[in-house]
Amino acid sequence: MNTLEVLAKPFVKRLFVARFISNFGNGMGPIALAFGILALPNGSANMLGLVLGVTTILFLIMAPFGGVIADKYGRARMVGITDMAAGLALFVQVAYFATGDVPLWVLLVTNGFFGLMWGIFWPAFTGVIPAVVPEAGLQKGNALNSFVANLGIILGAAAAGILIDIFGVAFTLAIDAASFFIAGVLVFSFRHLTPRIEHSENTVLDDLRHGWKVFISFRWIVIIVGAFSFIVMCWAAAENVLGPLIALEHFNGPKSWSFVISAESAGLIVGSLIAIKVKPKFPMRFLMLSSFTITFYIWSLAKPQSLLLIAFGAFLFGITLDLWGTLWYTALQRKVPRESLSRVASFDAMGSMMFKPIGLAIAAPMSALVGIENFLQILAAVTVVAIVLPLLDPQVRNMSYEDFTKK
Repeated sequence: MNTLEVLAKPFVKRLFVARFISNFGNGMGPIALAFGILALPNGSANMLGLVLGVTTILFLIMAPFGGVIADKYGRARMVGITDMAAGLALFVQVAYFATGDVPLWVLLVTNGFFGLMWGIFWPAFTGVIPAVVPEAGLQKGNALNSFVANLGIILGAAAAGILIDIFGVAFTLAIDAASFFIAGVLVFSFRHLTPRIEHSENTVLDDLRHGWKVFISFRWIVIIVGAFSFIVMCWAAAENVLGPLIALEHFNGPKSWSFVISAESAGLIVGSLIAIKVKPKFPMRFLMLSSFTITFYIWSLAKPQSLLLIAFGAFLFGITLDLWGTLWYTALQRKVPRESLSRVASFDAMGSMMFKPIGLAIAAPMSALVGIENFLQILAAVTVVAIVLPLLDPQVRNMSYEDFTKK
């Protein structure tokens, strides 16, 4: 199935427009929030880590239930509802930033609620692509979704530094909030494609147990998710907390960090173009080996190197991230039973993000204790171990779309 045939399917274009809009906001939101918090009278790297950590913890709490909710009540419906609800909650945060006085509890409540909605959105969205794209076009559909989403991120990240500098944090965060709401309305409009289950005798715990059994029946999924929990921990500490600090201390603050994140987003675009064409015989082996780009990216922050070298590291990692997004979800969509897909995706999300709050929480105190450079070197070393160990397992090395099923 070629690209034009995928795009010709009903509702595909509407889905991709929604993804572009929400990710335009996503591109600027984290940058605006980071520098907005650091600029508060009581703002600090510890506060930033706490806010981001609470968001992730509530995401982790909701994610397994999010998969059950999505499978039971309709995936497109829940994607639309959670996007709209998240947008409305973020407008509350915008109102406080507009006054210049943002109590910690406001940051924790609004971003915590966002984490809860994210915990439903993520597993729900995994099942939306297969609902609008035939199985023969799944890899291209996932790659095209990544392309438009990443295009939104790169434009949003590029705009963030300029918008913060000219209009301020509140205005930039308002665009982020509006993008979620608009995208939610668009996806909610084709909720009939993933209808709710009308009659089910299973309880929530029954559905959770079933999803868990399906998840652990795929050893290659469990191993890779476990490895990524450590990789995401290191990435979060380096990029979400220490990166903005390095930009403030050594470069030009928001504009410099916006440049780095834009480079990462450009890598996502390149990765999505590669993902449309690439057909590795052993996709998990290919993806794990490509993940050494995170090691290089974190190492480039450690000195720090020149801004261009850091941006280059972010660019390479962006390519890897998108290849993971396309090939990994294509693997899940092909190998996991369709009726269990959102529940398995929820355990994937929960496992991959499991140690992210730890990375966010320890970034500031550990860098103060051992120094930012030394701590970043430690993080880089941890990523090497997390990449190499899964490759020792033959099910990871030899997993193939064609001849590998369960077990």
